[in-house]
This record gives sequence, structure tokens and C-alpha cells, in this order.
Amino acid sequence: MSTLDQNISRAMGYIAERAKAGCMNHIAGASVPAVSGETFATRSPVDLTTLSSVAAGDAEDIDRAALTAKAAFKTWSKTPGAERRKILIKVAEAIEARADEIALTECMDTGQALRFMSKAALRGAANFRYFADQAPTAEDGAVTRTPTQMNTTSRRPIGPVGVITPWNTPFMLSTWKIAPAIAAGCTVVHKPAELSPLTAKLLVEIAEEAGLPPGVLNVVNGMGETAGKALTEHPALKAIAFVGESATGSHIMRQGAATLKRVHFELGGKNPVILFDDANIDQAVDAATFMIYSLNGERCTSSSRLLVQDTIYEEVCARVAEAAGRIKVGHPLDPETVVGPLIDPGHEAKVRSYFDIAKSEGATIAVGGTKVGETGCYVAPTLFTGANNAMKIGQEEIFGPVLTAIPFQDEAEALEIANDTDYGLAAYLWTNDLNRAVRMTDALEAGMMWINSENTRHLPTPFGGVKSSGIGRDGGDWSFDFYMETVNVSFPRAPHKTPKLGG
Repeated sequence: MSTLDQNISRAMGYIAERAKAGCMNHIAGASVPAVSGETFATRSPVDLTTLSSVAAGDAEDIDRAALTAKAAFKTWSKTPGAERRKILIKVAEAIEARADEIALTECMDTGQALRFMSKAALRGAANFRYFADQAPTAEDGAVTRTPTQMNTTSRRPIGPVGVITPWNTPFMLSTWKIAPAIAAGCTVVHKPAELSPLTAKLLVEIAEEAGLPPGVLNVVNGMGETAGKALTEHPALKAIAFVGESATGSHIMRQGAATLKRVHFELGGKNPVILFDDANIDQAVDAATFMIYSLNGERCTSSSRLLVQDTIYEEVCARVAEAAGRIKVGHPLDPETVVGPLIDPGHEAKVRSYFDIAKSEGATIAVGGTKVGETGCYVAPTLFTGANNAMKIGQEEIFGPVLTAIPFQDEAEALEIANDTDYGLAAYLWTNDLNRAVRMTDALEAGMMWINSENTRHLPTPFGGVKSSGIGRDGGDWSFDFYMETVNVSFPRAPHKTPKLGG
């Protein structure tokens, strides 16, 4: 039996076991169907076969979960940070022990290649470990003094929160939101993306088996129009953390306005890779290729615009096209696969629509631009050349293995093109000129920038974007700023004269 066949057998074994009872909601420590009894199917983008039925939660299910989280908050918020740390470390260890199950399940549910998903499961464990270590000091603040006052600032958990996560790397991104929330002392109602719900249920089961008290983390599956809307409007939930499309983020902000919810949005991007002719071209080509074609190009920080100095434009495009043409498209559980199927037929159709758009706008498809195979949602790694930033392929987030290459003449033009978009999540700059790097990063409109590097995450650093790419920052202490309230208490140090009115 080949490695691929072995992986498929193991994956389907895991999924079949979970599918016996269907993918239920999880509230107050128990697997429960939707109050309505309604379900929907989650299908694999590999071949569109049904993997499991899923509970179709709605407002009643969200209400039950939110009230459960509110009740659990009374105890969990008072649990000492050192105790929360012990529990979260055990959750991390349990994730590591079941990393194989998580990765194989996620590959079949999302279409992401195993070579990336195996690491994503471990990244999830790393998120829990990191925020576990921050839990004991999460409430700490500072003391400031004047001759007459001593002020103490500290933080306290904001309350029950809602978390809405996307379908591209759902397990890792769920831990990225949930781990700091519960480390801070919050309780959570989690609505996973309806297109990839399986590992959300797996996470809550792992967490509770590791010692997380029932009700601290609750999961309600369902559609954005029903469960999602109820989550963002529920008065018991004090904040919403969302990862997804910019338009959806705007909609969530409107829905949460009536209850004055705090919001944290990690949204879309049209991220530039800016390549000057003095850079290490070999490394830059490898990094740009990796950042757009790994994870099927379905990631917010993908390098979807390649801005290349005109003196090396033809050379760089030829090298990227050659690399893209060698990338293996195939079954996500094949260890050699780089690009697996896109999440579902609707998203596949959206990505493929840009092939005709590119041609109609006058760009050239240097490589790819085709569907791969007759079954499943497979698309070839694609490179558009001869493009400019006014084209739709230069402005709109395609969210697939599709790269648009745009030439520039000098630093000023590169900066103008890079900033000429509604988005501002990430930027990648390749140059050996330190002064240029300083000038460019001072002027680039992006929340995160990497110099001579692909996206390499360091958990204590802030993650987030500007403009239509988001609100707020994840990572390090920035996560606690969202999930906690800062309070100040003033003590008198000396007698002072109080103003007296009316006498």
C-alpha cells in the first residue's frame, strides 16, 4: 500500500468514527444536536463526497451556548492564572498527541496539503503553550505615583466572547483566537466556518479531556446568516473576534453595534512582494513562490502581488513561471502534493473566473490558468504577467494559487503601486540597500512587513493589518489587550483639599 493510500485509510478511519454520531454542537461539556434538529453536510473538496452531517445551529443554539459561557465565566474568570496555565499546557500536550488525527482530518475537510497541515496542528499546540505561559501575569499592570496619589492599573477578563473562524486553516486559526481568550479568563462561544467544521469539535473535546472545565469553550455550527448573526448580536457576549473576508467584517461590525461589542477583525489582503534588482533574486523568487502557492494560496498573508523592478522583471517572471509549473497538484494526503483542491466548487469557480478577467484586461497567463482533473476542486498554480495595478487582478483578493506580476521603475513607483489598494495586511520587501528598506517601511501601508524574508511568525509580536485588512492585533500582550479590560484605581498618598460647591 502506498503512503497516499495509507494516509487516506487513516484519515477516513478518523472521520468515519466521528461521523457516526454526526458533527454535533458542543455546549456545557456535552455533544448536542441543533435545537431545530436540522443538519447540513460537510463535503471533501477532494471528490465532493460527504464526510459528515453537521448540526445546523441557529439563534436558539447560540443563546444556550452564550448563557452557558456567561455562567462559566463566573468561575473561570476567578481561576488563578497559574491554574489556567496548568490546564492550557495539558491542552497543548493533548493536541500534540493527536496531531496526526487533526492534520489528516483537516486535509480531507479543507483540501490543504498534508505537508502544511501537519505543521498547522503543531502550531496550534504552540499557541496554547505560549498563551498558557502568559496567563499568570495577564492581569498585571503598573503603578504610577504623584505627590498626592498612587494609581494602580490592572486588567481583568472582559467576559464571554464570540469567536468566528475561517475555513482555510481552521484548527490553527481557532487556537490563535481561543487560546489567549481562555488564558485571559474569558469563556468562548466558537462558530467555525460551515465549510470546514470538523476540527472545531475535535478541539473542544481535546481541551475538555485535558481538564478545561465544561462551558468554558462551546461550539455552535451553522451558517453566517443564522448562527453567525445571532452570535454577533447576543447581549451576553462582550466581544467578537473574527477572521475572514473584509465585507463580512463590516457586516459583523454593524450587527454588533447595538450591543456596543468590542471587535477584533483579521481580514483580507492583496499583499505586495517588492523586489528590487539589488536583492538576492534566488531567495526572493523562492520566497514569493512559497508565499502564494503554499496553503493553496488560501491565506490572508499570501504574496498575491509581485512587484518587480523593470530591469529584472522578465527574468523573475520566467523563473517564477518555471517554479510554478513544477509544483505538484494532487490529493492533499499525498506527501508530494503542494497544491491540493480549493475549499469548494463555489470558491473554485470564483478563482477560475479571474483567468478570463486577466485575459480581458490584457494580461498574459504565463503558466496555469486551468482546472486540473475532472473530479474535485483542483486549480493549477497560475501566474499573470504584463499586468498593472489598475486591473482587477491587481486589486481584488483572489484567495487562490494565483500571482499577479507588475513591473515598476523606481522606489517611488514601487511604493505608489504597493499602497494603491484597499488592503494593508502584509508587505514583503527585497533589497540589500538598508537606507531604502528604512524609507520603504516608513511609508508602506501595511500592519506587518518582512525584509528579505517570507512570512515568519514570532508569537510575541503583533499580527494584524490596516485599512480594510482589519482592526486590532493578535500576538503577545496585544491579544490580552483585546480580551481584557484595563482598570485604574487611585489611592490618596496625602491629604488634599476637596473642592466645595454651594457653601
